[in-house]
Amino acid sequence: MTTDTTQQMFAFDDAPLKDAETVLSILRQWVDLEWLRALDLSLVTLLHDEAVKAGQTPDPLLLMAVALASHQLGRGHVCLDLATMNRQGYDALLSLPPENEEAPEQRLLPSEVLLGVSVDEWDRALNHPLLVANGADAETQTNQPLVRNGLRLYLRRYWRYEQTIADQIAQRLAQAAPIQTTGSREAQLLKEALTRLFGAAKPESDTDWQRVACANAARGGFSVITGGPGTGKTTTVVRLLAALQHVAMNRPEDKRELVIRLAAPTGKAAARLNESIAGAVDKLDLAAFGDGERLRQAILTEVTTLHRLMGSIPGSRRFRHHRHNPLLVDVLVVDEASMVDVEMMAQVLDALPETARIILLGDKDQLASVDAGAVLGDLCQRASEGGYREATLEWLEAITGCRIDREFAAQDGSALDQSITLLRRSYRFDEHSGIGQLARAVNQAGTGETPVNPADVSQLFEKGYPDIARRRLPRDSDSVIAEHCISGGVEAFPAAGQGRGNGIESPRGYAHYLQVMKHTAPAPGADQTELDQWANAVLKAHNQFQVLCALRRGPLGVEGLNTLIAGALQSRGLIGATEGWYAGRPVLVTRNDYSVGLMNGDIGITLSVPVTGEAGDSNRQVLRVAFPANDGSGRIKWVLPSRLHAVETVYAMTVHKSQGSEFVHTCLILPDRRNPVLTRELVYTGITRARHWFSLLLPDEGVFQDAISRGVTRTSGLRAALEGGVLT
Repeated sequence: MTTDTTQQMFAFDDAPLKDAETVLSILRQWVDLEWLRALDLSLVTLLHDEAVKAGQTPDPLLLMAVALASHQLGRGHVCLDLATMNRQGYDALLSLPPENEEAPEQRLLPSEVLLGVSVDEWDRALNHPLLVANGADAETQTNQPLVRNGLRLYLRRYWRYEQTIADQIAQRLAQAAPIQTTGSREAQLLKEALTRLFGAAKPESDTDWQRVACANAARGGFSVITGGPGTGKTTTVVRLLAALQHVAMNRPEDKRELVIRLAAPTGKAAARLNESIAGAVDKLDLAAFGDGERLRQAILTEVTTLHRLMGSIPGSRRFRHHRHNPLLVDVLVVDEASMVDVEMMAQVLDALPETARIILLGDKDQLASVDAGAVLGDLCQRASEGGYREATLEWLEAITGCRIDREFAAQDGSALDQSITLLRRSYRFDEHSGIGQLARAVNQAGTGETPVNPADVSQLFEKGYPDIARRRLPRDSDSVIAEHCISGGVEAFPAAGQGRGNGIESPRGYAHYLQVMKHTAPAPGADQTELDQWANAVLKAHNQFQVLCALRRGPLGVEGLNTLIAGALQSRGLIGATEGWYAGRPVLVTRNDYSVGLMNGDIGITLSVPVTGEAGDSNRQVLRVAFPANDGSGRIKWVLPSRLHAVETVYAMTVHKSQGSEFVHTCLILPDRRNPVLTRELVYTGITRARHWFSLLLPDEGVFQDAISRGVTRTSGLRAALEGGVLT
């Protein structure tokens, strides 16, 4: 597009930032193009009008900064970092291109509007005492809606969240605990517990990072345990809780048991952790402890959602628990912490008693929260490097008996670095696993000192790994997608998915669970036990396969794929309808519903249940939706379809929705064009939802390689706040 055409469209001369009205005109055009949200424009208009009324007309550049800062929040960033954008380019600030395929062709770009704007000009524009408070004085300057910290611009509420997190973590990192002295009674009890839980240490062996993580997390009031799939985060935390309870129950003075709470950000994640914790506790060998059964009961804790833990108040962003009404807890474990946004993390930390310990669990490389912030990612920026001071390494070696390689040492390591442990060994994916190799390669694509070339990542599909497959979609791809999703695409895998051993069955598609539903249906007059067994079998079969995608809209998004797959299943006689309620319909709960005991992310299957009528008619069928209890008991929750108001069909779900879940075979379908939501983290998260099989369907190899070349770096000042010289 020529400059003349651009100027004609926007009807202004070559000074797009000359006055407020011109800036507002540009912002309106961006809203029409779906590059900007109407909400962002409304905020700019409101602040401009209020400033004008007060006789303090804002710089047009400040109005542009407000629009961009607001829009950044909608994209998950806590603030707008103008210094970084000045170097990296402004086009990344907006939603380019929009997901809406019908949006007009692009017009004037942010890089054109802001061409030549210097850091000094931004600095001057942000000096507006009515609208913008300086970070150092923001606590006393409470009227301004915006806060600046250097060239980072925040909406005040999010600046407050970030400061709360930084202050709370700093306070806990600064706490001195008796256990930090190797000769103390507490340290000896911890060492004793680790020996009983992990066995005698073998200094000559490779570092047992699970053992190190337990010791490190026991040292202070704040800790993070991070690691990829199969690294044993749940196993580690169960042993950690056992060790903490052993220390508490055998202290010389106060021998009371610790009050432990476990929570996760979504109902699905909480349910999965609940089941995993119950299984891990049952397997725990506590015979070496004199009070083993008491210890087992002391760590067998039910997992809840963060909202339920905090006491959500309907119609409010606030919770019943806060600084002035803290949680009754000694140890809080938060699983799937990568999904926790900055607002929730701030409120959880603020509601903890000063003496409480908090432990964050999660995969630092997964997608961050849907809402603003990437708290776990910010905290774990140096997790791979270790960053441990020599004193920390000596303490860990003394307590665990493990040798720790000095490649993880750093004399300038911060207090935050000392509190983080990365589990470095995957017990699920070894060097022969294509899923593991692919996940690692995607993480390293375009990053680090020795980045992996995205083209080399694609080549992994050609190396004959038995558990990964790639299928390039033709222009008319509906039939190919349908067949893959119905059968599981066994022909796309090496050896047609045969010969894996270890009881691993060949890849399955959606036909499998529907056949199990039909062929194992109980006869009329079946009792509740038989019905529950049938539902469990169907749910287990359904968990064999799940389609994931990046977008909601479009033919290769959730909406298009759900329609395509349902139609294909109906045409083959596997389901009787494609709309409304029908036997075989899988549904995803999209909002917590405590009235029926279902959580956001729960998946259920609609079943046609035989019942006996009042007249003795035993051939009557009614629809019920079966959900697993997710507590390790094998129980089933049977729910009337009429009671489910926040559900959607789930032949396909977004990768974001799949977090906290795991499937035997995961099929990731990418769109046919590049999109800002396609990132390395999204692809990695999709891959690591697979336990035994992963298949990738894509129309364009370039889309895959572009996605893994682009990482998500959410803008925030959290790490800087924690390492800005306050902590030593």
